[in-house]
Amino acid sequence: MPDSPASAAPPASPASAAPASPDGPSALGRLADLPVLLVAVVWGSSYLAAKGVTTADTVPAVLVLRFAVVLPVLVVVGWRRLRALSGPQWRGAGVLGLILAGIFLLETYGVVHTSATNAGLIISLTMVFTPLAESRVRGVRLPGAFMAAAGLSVLGVALLTQGAGFTAPSGGDLLMLGAAVARTVHVLAMARMDSVRGADALSLTTVQLGSAVAVFAVLVALPGAGAPPWAAAADFDGGDWLGLVYLSVFCTLFAFFVQMWAVRRTSPSRVSLLLGTEPVWAAAVGIALAGDRPGWLGFVGAVLVLVGTGWGRTVADRDKGSGSGSGSGSGSGSAQTTLTPRRHTPETSGTPGR
Repeated sequence: MPDSPASAAPPASPASAAPASPDGPSALGRLADLPVLLVAVVWGSSYLAAKGVTTADTVPAVLVLRFAVVLPVLVVVGWRRLRALSGPQWRGAGVLGLILAGIFLLETYGVVHTSATNAGLIISLTMVFTPLAESRVRGVRLPGAFMAAAGLSVLGVALLTQGAGFTAPSGGDLLMLGAAVARTVHVLAMARMDSVRGADALSLTTVQLGSAVAVFAVLVALPGAGAPPWAAAADFDGGDWLGLVYLSVFCTLFAFFVQMWAVRRTSPSRVSLLLGTEPVWAAAVGIALAGDRPGWLGFVGAVLVLVGTGWGRTVADRDKGSGSGSGSGSGSGSAQTTLTPRRHTPETSGTPGR
């Protein structure tokens, strides 16, 4: 979700992950599943948390406050590695941070204007958008099964946004759809930018978030941009502060460091598969806690989104594992990202989380 920060992806390369056992995941790998699954639950709940602390007038201000808690911790923990980044790596990470800022703004404005359930399910389209875009960039064809899964997901979103009857999608729904497209752009840019390849994941994340916060700070300084951070903070009650801390500490710091820990004890694909359950938790939290009532059309759409994205991820992972075709595995491997992300494996090393 928003940030979810968005939006931290497993930072290790396949070589650094624990080797897979022919008899299935090791006991240590299964143990690593639990905190990763908790990250998926946390990210799924982040849409409702962000909706609770943000209004249309406080989006940039809340984003500044949220990451003001995160950035100092990342800088202190990774200071030595941060200083080791080269000039091109700094510049590349800075560009990615500008894209990331756009993602956070779209997601946060989107969740303000739609339900937590819709937000969590629509953003999951990144899982099908990314391999589709990657296949076009690489000039390879995706399996027919994947295309069917993508179509199912898109149909699901169309039904999801209708609620109890056929109406135009809300502005928030369209913003979340834009955020899913922006996350796809972020994933592809990170995978194809030579300047950031080999960069330390923690340092890359820190620079990206720093660039994004700079964008938010500029926005809040503009006339008519809404409340400044100090004014938004002054209006917070105890529940708002708890929500902000939850987004900062759990949805960002906890998520990032759990993935760094887990991907070294299991495999990036396994971590990605578990994180792919995020939309399930987003729907569950929205319906159970926020009282979202999508109507029968929306309910059918939600099921189709979950089935379609899960099916698409499985097809893409299987295709990548087989390594068959003229690069089709490489082209579809991006399905394991994010997020998204969001914020969505090795191809997205250093991608912030929800």
